[in-house]
Amino acid sequence: MNTLISIIIIFGLLVFIHELGHLVFAKRAGILCREFAIGFGPKLFSFKKGETVYTIRLLPLGGFVRMAGEDPEMIQIKPGYEIGLKFNNEGKVNYLVINNKSKHPDAKVITVEKADLEHGLYINGYTDDDPGLQTFSIDEKAHFIYDEQATQIAPYNRQFGSKTIAQRALAIFAGPAMNFLLAFVILTIFALFQGVPTDDAKIGLVAPDGAAQEAGLQPNDEILSANGTPLESWEDLTSIIQAHPNQELVFQVNRGGEMLTIPIVPNERVNQEGEVEGFIGVGIPTEFSLVGSLTFGVTQTVEYTKLIFESLIMLITGQFSLDHLAGPVGIYNYTGQAAAMGIFVLMQWAAILSVNLGIINLLPLPALDGGRLMFIGLEAVRGKPIDPQKEGLVHFIGFALLMLLMLVVTWNDINKFFL
Repeated sequence: MNTLISIIIIFGLLVFIHELGHLVFAKRAGILCREFAIGFGPKLFSFKKGETVYTIRLLPLGGFVRMAGEDPEMIQIKPGYEIGLKFNNEGKVNYLVINNKSKHPDAKVITVEKADLEHGLYINGYTDDDPGLQTFSIDEKAHFIYDEQATQIAPYNRQFGSKTIAQRALAIFAGPAMNFLLAFVILTIFALFQGVPTDDAKIGLVAPDGAAQEAGLQPNDEILSANGTPLESWEDLTSIIQAHPNQELVFQVNRGGEMLTIPIVPNERVNQEGEVEGFIGVGIPTEFSLVGSLTFGVTQTVEYTKLIFESLIMLITGQFSLDHLAGPVGIYNYTGQAAAMGIFVLMQWAAILSVNLGIINLLPLPALDGGRLMFIGLEAVRGKPIDPQKEGLVHFIGFALLMLLMLVVTWNDINKFFL
């Protein structure tokens, strides 16, 4: 249950922040955002605020912001249609009733001759009480009413494609960028509570019943040397300990100005590479400061970014196989392990996932943000946009291939963890 709750909170936060980046910068550009969704599939919960419907959907596989102009309008008014018109106080049409007109007796029914809801914002038609062709102006925030559901129209100046290349690119890039920002915030909060690791050859925490406690080491002890080898950093200290499992080390220790000689025998364990290494049960020393925490947030986010990029390069060059990738099942399992180790380990894992989500979305692959940015870049080079139908087909094929990859990775996860 703790794993499930952790997954819901972490993935909900990661997707929410990602889509919030898209939403905020799309709205700043004046793009009509019809829906802000967490998840895919059937709606579980929704409410409307302003122009946007906020929804939570059944399948927790991501989210989306539905911007006007990215997809063809679902409701089109063609010549010969009979529709109802409602008017605002300025005499402009603010509701176009497409069906169930009997439920709207106050609507003026017309037979459409021509309608322009993108540029001219007018509709021509005939009414029963006037045989002549009439023209009605449409409010730029008018709504369709279809099956008693209201949908705001999207004049061209409110559509994604009407904005400048810079505005569109920023609206797309903002999603992944927010994931990097989230990782920075999480890691900064982590450092504020846990402290910023220092590189001194000092003892931080001392684990109960460990070799360090048995030897008499205490927090803040400075290890000057081991077996006569000078130690200047935490890395020096851990390296010499790991290299001497079950072998005595003689530490020269500075304890508040008092020089001590303390012998210690590291215990042994098997590391992730399957090698035997020594350990004594001590933690890295930390210090607490706002500036240090902010710096840690930046540097650690950069380190995670480098690590994930290196892994991607190894995957592309064949040094990693698909078996090394983790899908939803694998991430669920790893999140459970992180949750079992405590909130601070879980915070670091959430930061890694957030950076990973940002990087993956920036890859120049169809259906991802990076793929959309690639098409915007091609438009900037060519001086004209790619045919929307061709671009849509490329994204559709890319999405299908991504779903196939997810199925393969998920099957590998099931084999690794359950079979």
